[in-house]
This record gives sequence, C-alpha cells and structure tokens, in this order.
Amino acid sequence: MKTRELTMGQAIVQFLKQQYVERDGIETEFFAGMFGIFGHGNVAGIGQALHQYSNEFRFYQTRNEQSMVHTAAAFAKMSNRLKTFACTSSIGPGATNMLTGAAGATINRLPVLLLPGDIFSTRLVAPVLQQLESPHSQDISVNDCFKPISQYWDRINRPEQIITALPEAMRVLTSQADTGTVTLALPQDVQAEAFPYPVELFEKRVYTIPRPRADENLFNRAVEWITSSEKLIIIAGGGVIYSEATEQLAQFVEKTGIPVGETFAGKGSLRYDHPQNLGAIGATGTPGANIAAREADLVIAIGTRLSDFTTASKTAFQNPNVRFININIAEFDAAKHAALPLVADARVTLSELTDAVGTYEINTDYASRIEKYRDTWDEEVDRLFHLDLQPLPSQSEVIGVVNEFSRPEDVVVCAAGSLPGDLHKLWRTRNPKQFHLEYGYSCMGYEIAGGLGIKMADPTRDVYVLVGDGSYLMLAQEIITSIQENYKLIIVLINNDGHSSIGGLSKATGAQGFATRFRYRDDNSGKLHGDFLPVNLAANAESLGANVIQATTPHTLKIALQEARDADKTTVVKIDVDFDVRVPQYESWWDVPVAEVSEVESAEKAYQTYTEAKEKERYFLG
Repeated sequence: MKTRELTMGQAIVQFLKQQYVERDGIETEFFAGMFGIFGHGNVAGIGQALHQYSNEFRFYQTRNEQSMVHTAAAFAKMSNRLKTFACTSSIGPGATNMLTGAAGATINRLPVLLLPGDIFSTRLVAPVLQQLESPHSQDISVNDCFKPISQYWDRINRPEQIITALPEAMRVLTSQADTGTVTLALPQDVQAEAFPYPVELFEKRVYTIPRPRADENLFNRAVEWITSSEKLIIIAGGGVIYSEATEQLAQFVEKTGIPVGETFAGKGSLRYDHPQNLGAIGATGTPGANIAAREADLVIAIGTRLSDFTTASKTAFQNPNVRFININIAEFDAAKHAALPLVADARVTLSELTDAVGTYEINTDYASRIEKYRDTWDEEVDRLFHLDLQPLPSQSEVIGVVNEFSRPEDVVVCAAGSLPGDLHKLWRTRNPKQFHLEYGYSCMGYEIAGGLGIKMADPTRDVYVLVGDGSYLMLAQEIITSIQENYKLIIVLINNDGHSSIGGLSKATGAQGFATRFRYRDDNSGKLHGDFLPVNLAANAESLGANVIQATTPHTLKIALQEARDADKTTVVKIDVDFDVRVPQYESWWDVPVAEVSEVESAEKAYQTYTEAKEKERYFLG
C-alpha cells in the first residue's frame, strides 16, 4: 500500500479539497474553503497546513468564530446544501464561540464542518491554557459541548483516526436527511503529529445525492386522500427549494388548484403573484393562508419541520377531520402530526403526483375563495407599504421600499426581531432564492455574516441585509471581511432604539415592554427609564470600513439604495423607524406562556387572553 507522510492537519486539508457531490449529473466541489481564526490550539497544526497548501485550498480570515459558522451555513443554504465551508478555531473560547452557529446549522439542517482545537491528547501538558478541568474525568473538554448540537461528533486522539472519521463526517454532511453540524475536535498535539497515510485517502471522491421515490403503497394511498378531499392546502417548506422542486410544485398546483402557504424557509417556492400562492402561513401568516389551514381537511406538508411558527403552536388546523401527508427526505419529519409519510425527494414526488391525480381539481367555490384571499391580501400589503407616517416611517414602509427597489434576482436576508415576521408576511418574492431567512434558530447577529455567505455563494446577486439595531449590536464585525474579500453587501440598518419585537411580546404578556428600550438608568427610580442612549451606529459602521448613508423617509431611502447599488464596496444605509407601529397578526397565534398569577393588572388580563387562545391547541395522533 502506497503511503504519504503528512501531519494530521496536512492530511485533513488534502482530504477536504478532494470532496465532491453530484446530483442530476452535475458535479460540484463540496468545500469552497475554510474560515478560521488562529490561536495556540490550531496555529501549528491546521494553520501550518493551510499555509502550506494556500495555493490549493482557500482560507478566509474572519473576525468572530460564531459569525464564520453563520457565514458557512448561509453559503450552504444558498447552495442548496451541495456546498459548504469548514471552520477552524483555537481551543477554549475560540471553540465555544462556535456553539451558537453550530446549533443554528443543525436546527436548520445545513451542512457545516467544524474543526475546533482541543487539549493535549498526551495529557502531559495539563491543564493547558484555556482547558476546562474536571475532577471526574480527564477525557473531557469544552468541545464536549458540541455533542448535543452536532449531527456527528468525534475527538481525534490519534492521527490515523481521521482515516475513518473523515468519511463518516462526509456521510453526514452530504446526507439530505441527516445533515447539520459535524464537529471533529482536534487535540493540538495530534494536529502536528505525522503519520504514513494511505494515498487512497486523498483521491477524488464523489458523493451522489439521490432522489429517492416514495413507497408505492403509501404513494397510492396519498393519491386517494388527495382526490377524495375538498379543502386542501399545501405547506411549502425549505425542502421544496433545496430539492429544486419549484417548477414541479407550480405544475402540480396549476393542475389541481390546491393553494399553497409558505414557511420561512419555503418562501419563494412559488412567485408571490402565482394564483395558488396564499403567502406566508402560521404565526406570521396571511389571513387567507391561515383561514385555509384552519378549515383544511387535508394538509400536504412538503419539506417542512412543522415548527411552532408554521403550525401556530398547534392551533392552525382546526378541522376535526384534518389529515396530513408529509413529503420529506427525512423520516423524522415525515412522521410528524401522525401523517401519511412519503419519505422521498420532493421534486420526484411532486412530478409523480401531478400525473397520478389525473383530472382532480378543487371545486369552483374553493377556487374563488382563494382568489378573493389573494386580492384582499395584495390590498393590505399595498396599504402597509404606504402608510405615510410622520415623523418616523414604519418598518413595513422600509420593507416596501427595499422590496420595490430590489430586482428579482437579488436576495434579502434577515434572522431575528420583528423584521422576520414582517418580511414573511409582506415580501413579494419573485425568485426561489430571493428570500433568505434564518428562522429555525432566529439567531440575532446572523444577518451580516449570513449576507456574506450568500454573496460568496453567488456574487452576481445584490444582497440586501435587513438588520435591526439590536442584532447589529450583537455581531457586525464581518463587515470588515466583506470589504477585505470584496464581497459588497447592501446593509439596511433599521434603528428603533431597542428590541421592538420583544417589546411587543412583553406588552402582550403583560410585562409592559420592560427593559426593551435602550435607555439610561434613571437615578431616582433606579429603572431603565432615562433618556435614550447616544449610540451612533452609523459611525460604528463607518469605522469598520463601510460606506454609510443616512435616510429619513421612504423617498430618501430609495435614493440611498440607488447610491448603495452603485457603490463599489459594502454600504450601510441607516434609517430610524417608529418603535410601536407594527404589522398585525392575522388569524393566528403563537404560544408564549404568561404568568399564571401576578400582582400586575396587565399580566392578569394577558393570562386570561392566553388561556382562551391555548384551548385551541391540538394533539395530532392519527
């Protein structure tokens, strides 16, 4: 057997650059490179290897370990999970900084490879700097924290262990059903240790991404359910887009007339103006989609996790005879709600269903109701886009300006606060990849790092990062990386001097918006009721190297966006908005528990409202 003497760090880099995936005959390099920040736990191992092979495998210098994982996840999402990045960090805080990003990638079913440094495998030099000591075991480090949030986890204590660990990592990363974060903890001494690796380890490997078909008997039963039902609705999730099944979905609903409600990840499965598209569904849904869901006798869920926002905390489906068909590549998701599970590829299954349902169509009364829902909603969106408020515009007006200014191929990205819900309802999506929301984890700080990943995945598109001041303050550093790598972002920084989303939720639960504004502490009361803090986020963005433009009205915002589009580097457009003007909830609810007893009248009233709404929650047991 031919061997090649390499350090473990060198062997990992040589392996990663030879990994490819293939779907529908199209071959793609799986790793676009590696993000990293070096410290004593990885500089001499992985760091040395990346330096040695810098002409063969691209390394990107980032500013924050959490944000580099967000960037990798966004890149993977934009690439329909067919490409990703590896991320390397030092031990200790460098590694644990990646935990939040790792959780988000796994929750959103996105492939990311993490290579955190670890303590000495020999244990001679211990406790090493940044080591967590345990009186119960020496076989533990902070990297054990990654276990519950990784789809695959391993600690490589000998250099030859990567011969079996790396193929296992790739098995998970390239699985459409089981993908997520893969963590290989790398002790710093083992990274630098040499071993005669078999040369076959470094040969090109191509992993085929299959399109499995549903079980024939279950498929036939699904056809019977569809053709015997009267009030059907499709829930289009992210799996529709990852499977590249948007055309097949359009063909199926055009033939049958079945309406579609879209999840956060599934928004863009149909164009906003498609006759069967009722828009967003669930806690942040439109009236039409939520009424149709409430009355449905059959729900066809495609590529969705059926999260609490999608199901309005299990209150969305009120028909006592409702049944579910779940089309999902993952058996785990297909079984939810005691559904008829079609464990299969969405694209193939939709194509086969289109043929199998024959001449089935929804009745004319239901079709006319769908048309009415759509017309009414278009009028509501137009109203919210043009409120003409003074002295500050509303958030919905800002969304309207960006939506109307952007081109169909452009991308909007957001993650947390009140913006995602408003965008889910209001954004008029014209391209399957135009709407990029991280809402499985709804992680504050994802926005700018995620925008960078989107731009890296497709530099031909303009990327509009919509971010509130709260999220901006969490994690804005990758502005520097976007400038360093010449990936221009258009960042719309929406400032309301606080956490508007939680402020509204606090009021709804009776806590009166407690501690959700950015104010000085009042000397007399001891509470955060003083003047607003004099934070200058525009100056902050400028200090990171961005162009900065300040807008005050929808009209000046449009002018600023044109200037940003014409700019040659990342540009931040800052605009202040009204804190209290909100987009309503429509025919929906979200379960956020309210204090059962309280001495505050507003909390007592909120609890009464909560208990009444909670009565609509349902179990679905078949």
